[in-house]
Amino acid sequence: MERARRTRSVLAALTAALLAVPGITALSSAARAADADVATNGGFESGLTGWTCTAGTTVNSPVHSGSSALQATPSGSDNARCSQTVTVQPNAQYTLSGYVRGSYVYLGATGTGSTDVSAWTQSAPDWQKLSTTFRTGAATTKVTIHIHGWYGTGAYQADDITLVGPGGSGPGQPPAAPAGLRTTSVTSSSVGLSWSAVTGATGYAVYRDGAKVQTVTGTSATVSGLAASTAYSFQVTALNDAGESAKSAPVTATTTAGPGGGTSDLPPHALVGYLHASFANGAGYTRLADVPDSWDVIDLAFGEPTSVTSGDIRFRRCPVTECPNVESDAEFKAAVKAKQAAGKKVLISIGGQNGQVQLTTTAARDTFVSSVSDIIDTYGLDGLDIDFEGHSLSLNPNDTDFKNPTTPVIVNLISALKTLKAKYGAKFVLTMAPETFFVQNGYQYYGTGKWGGQDPRCGAYLPVIHALRDDLTLLHVQDYNSGPIMGLDNQYHSMGGADFHIAMTDMLLTGFPVAGDQNNVFPPLRPDQVAIGMPASTNAGNGHVSPAEVTKTLDCLTKKTNCGSYATHGTWPALRGLMTWSVNWDRYANWEFQKTFDAYFG
Repeated sequence: MERARRTRSVLAALTAALLAVPGITALSSAARAADADVATNGGFESGLTGWTCTAGTTVNSPVHSGSSALQATPSGSDNARCSQTVTVQPNAQYTLSGYVRGSYVYLGATGTGSTDVSAWTQSAPDWQKLSTTFRTGAATTKVTIHIHGWYGTGAYQADDITLVGPGGSGPGQPPAAPAGLRTTSVTSSSVGLSWSAVTGATGYAVYRDGAKVQTVTGTSATVSGLAASTAYSFQVTALNDAGESAKSAPVTATTTAGPGGGTSDLPPHALVGYLHASFANGAGYTRLADVPDSWDVIDLAFGEPTSVTSGDIRFRRCPVTECPNVESDAEFKAAVKAKQAAGKKVLISIGGQNGQVQLTTTAARDTFVSSVSDIIDTYGLDGLDIDFEGHSLSLNPNDTDFKNPTTPVIVNLISALKTLKAKYGAKFVLTMAPETFFVQNGYQYYGTGKWGGQDPRCGAYLPVIHALRDDLTLLHVQDYNSGPIMGLDNQYHSMGGADFHIAMTDMLLTGFPVAGDQNNVFPPLRPDQVAIGMPASTNAGNGHVSPAEVTKTLDCLTKKTNCGSYATHGTWPALRGLMTWSVNWDRYANWEFQKTFDAYFG
């Protein structure tokens, strides 16, 4: 007992001596208990919020934990540095740590008021923890933490970066995460949310399936533009001048069944095909009456303009000199009626590879409406397919908001299509067949970009699709003749397998930020509005895939099985079906595409 008393006396004396020395602060158990992670968004679950990066984005794979991580690629003149300035307390000990992958990855802190520190690894083929410590100076209230690679050494990943030390709720600190998130209303296209107020918050960010979709100042929000009969996960963060809180606990909601708008009596799963009606090629001419009953929507290819800017669309059926077995006008019109009697839809498709259409004036717009109406009325058709390619659609400089377009060729096309829909009513079938460059490429680029220099056609279909989403029967993007396109996993996907079709379709059904702007999100389409465009055979176009790959695509999107490396953001059993170029080429290939569809959907 005496020995113990003497030991305690010595410890008490040492403690008193330390406290008497200027600049030395004892870290009591109470102070240690106040330690916190004072870094913002160290898991990159909120994109790059809180970080300033010379290069980099967030990815869904690989991740150390959660659903996101940083990925950045140094160049020959840039080490791809990401940094954030953090509020700290003077004379305090902090531990900086994080998990990294890649070659030559550095984690460090500057402006500490003492010795700036860093930790690094030469090679981390899998997640490796880096950690270092520092003590702030007597007057230090902010430090900068950073992560970077090395010049020209390839991409690196980082996740779960923390700066642990004395925190606090005073000025300069992000607010706490919101609590009490719940749904207040659910419709076929929207979900209402509310949550408890957070002290010190000046606003809130709402996330849908991990992507920020809006910011609000109050404690409620309505997320719209959702697909019917689809499950979504929502989270909320609190915001103030110092940054963003961690995300709230998630809440899930499933939208109700839609009213069926724009479906125009199509079967639950439909097969769409283009019929070479105005020309012949190596596939030969196929009479409309000879198209098998498996085809639910038949697009007559093509109606073309008398000149690029006239808006005057003409449909000239294939001449007998080119198509010896072509039917007469009377036989053709009778075939249209017979298809319709069997529940099929026959449309006129406008454009194609050679049919450039630019509605630069309101006069061209009005001519477009009248000339297309003449074709529909003459042959008794069910509607219209827009297959504008090439340079038909492009965005003027400074036209940067897909929700409020200003470019005449875009505005006039939207107006023309709305006029036709209003003229023919609810049963009017409206479909579109853009190329990936005009739709999914908008995830990275939109128009000429904020600083100019980009192709003005990037994403140019997005304002048309968005403006007509309530009138649109089907969107079947051409997943062929395409270059590599970045998917929602921030990886490039190329033609040739199920992966490309899965990634491209997931973007349409999930929605995506346009040109990477998390505050400008293109909302998802309903699954009944989407069909997947594929070439019928190797002769039909680049990007043909085997029946096995078609089946994999459908399995993944409708059942979330057989998915491969790409992780979809949902499951859509109501996906409408498949589109192909073309009926003629499928006949040439012994109906391989049709047989695959029939075998899958029955």
